[in-house]
Amino acid sequence: MNLLPAAVAEVIYLAAAVRFILALKGLSSPRGARRGNLLGALGAAIAVVTVLLSTDFRGANLAFVLGSVGIGSAVAVPAARRVKMTEMPQLVAIFNGVGGGAAAVVGVIELAEWMGTEPGAVATTATAFAILVGSTSLLGSILTYFKLQGTITSRPIVVPFAAPLMVAALVAGVGVGVAVALTGNVWLGVVLMAVGLAFGALLVLPVGGADVPIVISLLNAFTGLTVAASGWAMSNTLLLVAGTLVGASGSILTIAMATAMGRSVTGILFGALKGGSTAGSTQTSDRPVRRAQAEDVAITLAYANKVVVVPGYGLAVAQAQHVVAELVTALRARGVDAVYGIHPVAGRMPGHMNVLLAEANVPYELLVEADDINAAMPSTDVVVVVGANDVVNPAARTDPGAPIYGMPIINADQAGQTIFLKRSMRPGFAGIENELLFSEKTQVLFGDAKESLTNVVGALKEV
Repeated sequence: MNLLPAAVAEVIYLAAAVRFILALKGLSSPRGARRGNLLGALGAAIAVVTVLLSTDFRGANLAFVLGSVGIGSAVAVPAARRVKMTEMPQLVAIFNGVGGGAAAVVGVIELAEWMGTEPGAVATTATAFAILVGSTSLLGSILTYFKLQGTITSRPIVVPFAAPLMVAALVAGVGVGVAVALTGNVWLGVVLMAVGLAFGALLVLPVGGADVPIVISLLNAFTGLTVAASGWAMSNTLLLVAGTLVGASGSILTIAMATAMGRSVTGILFGALKGGSTAGSTQTSDRPVRRAQAEDVAITLAYANKVVVVPGYGLAVAQAQHVVAELVTALRARGVDAVYGIHPVAGRMPGHMNVLLAEANVPYELLVEADDINAAMPSTDVVVVVGANDVVNPAARTDPGAPIYGMPIINADQAGQTIFLKRSMRPGFAGIENELLFSEKTQVLFGDAKESLTNVVGALKEV
C-alpha cells in the first residue's frame, strides 16, 4: 500500500530538487558551503523517505532496503568523521565510484526486470549509457583512490598497446551498448559493464599524479550523467535533476581546473600515451640552496610590510593549518599586511586549501585568488611557500619543455624575498626542479611544516 499518492510524491521530489539546486549554489562560496551541504543532505533524506512512503514494498523488500541503509550509515558516518583532510580527495574519489557503480548495477537490474516486456528504445538506450559510463566511473575512481593513497604509483602507467586497447574498448562499448539498447538483453548488459570497467582502467592508469584531481572531477561528472540516465530510464524526475546538476557542475569544474593548469582535458587524459603527461618524481636535487633557521625567518617576517603565504599539499600533510593561521594572525597584530595566496589547483582537490584554512577559522577575506595576488607581487616583501612547489615554479612561464608550461602560477619570483618550507629537495608532482629555490633572494627552511612554523611563531615573539 502506498502511503503517498504519486502526485504528492512528485511535488515532494520537486522540493528536494530545489534543495539540491540551493545546495549547489551554497557550495559555490566558502561562506555558504556548510549551509549548502546541509541543504543537500536534507534534500537527499527527503527523497529517500518519499521513495519508501510512495512505493508498494513487500515486507522482505522493505527489510532489505532498511537494512542496507543501516549498514551503509554504520560504515559511512565513522569513515567521514575520521577521515584526515589529506585523505579527503580519496574519499571524494570513492564517493564518485560508488555512485557510478550503483547506477550501473541498477541499470543491469532494470534490464532483468524488463525481460519479456517492451520498455522502449529510449529507456534501454539510457540504461545502456548508465551501465557503460557508470562502470567506467567505478573502476576509474577506485584507481584514482589508489594513486592518491600511494597504494599504486602516482606516475603514469602505460600498458603495452595502450592506445589501440583504449580504442578497442571504446568501440566495443559503443557496439555492445547499441546491442543492449536494441534488445534489452540483460547478459549483454553484464558484458557492457565489463567493457566499461576495462575502459575505466585504461583511461585512468596513464594519468600522472598531478592530474589525478582533474580526473576525479571528470569522473564525478560521469557519475552525474549516469544518475541522470537512470532517472530517464526509470521516469524519476528527481534522479534526472540531481544527475544533471552533478554532471553539468562536474564538467564545468573539470574544464576550469584544466584551464588553471594551462592544459586541455584531452592532453591530461591521453598525454602520457605520447609522453606528455605530468608525472610524479622521487629524484632529489643536490644543488646548494640558502638554508634558513626559524629565527632568521622570524626576523625577516617581522620587519616586512607585506607578506603572502602560499599554501600547498605539504601544509595538508603536516596538518599545519592552525599554526600557519597563528603566524599570520601574529604578523597582522604587528601591523604587517599578511594574506594567503590561493592557487586553484594547490592541494589534491578543488578548494583544498580553502577548506584547510577554514578549519583553522581563517577569515575568508584573507584568502586571495591567484590573479589578484599576482597583481600585488611586485610590492610584496616576502612570500612564504608552505609545502607548495609547482604552483610557484617559474618554469611554467619560461620553459616550453616543462610539463607545467603554460599553467598559470603565483608569481612568487616577483616578490622581494621568498621563503620555502620544505621537508626535502624532492620536486613536486610535475617531477621538475624549481629554479626559484636556487635564487639569491630565496631561503629554504627544512623540516616538517607544522614544527617549522611553530618555531617561527615562537621566535617571532622574541623579536
